[in-house]
Amino acid sequence: SGGESQRVAEFFAENGSLSINGGEPSVGREAIAADAAGFMTAFPDMVVSFDALIVTEIGSEFHWTLTGTNTGPGGGGKRVRISGYELWRIGPD
Repeated sequence: SGGESQRVAEFFAENGSLSINGGEPSVGREAIAADAAGFMTAFPDMVVSFDALIVTEIGSEFHWTLTGTNTGPGGGGKRVRISGYELWRIGPD
């Protein structure tokens, strides 16, 4: 998941940030890659599907559905299906 999580982080600006579920933002590509790696480790068969893209006044909402099995370290082996969205604010870089 290390290489794949780095690829996720490359979509962010060098000083971009990611906040998950209203938590403290992870700032910079290294921190964002670590967050992505956590999900990839917990759900090694994770698939994120595109549901919708909605443009709003404050950014674009990327609506998605995540499916996978929690078989990572400490996981219970349960299958999950989670829907949510990301609010994208796109800067010049």
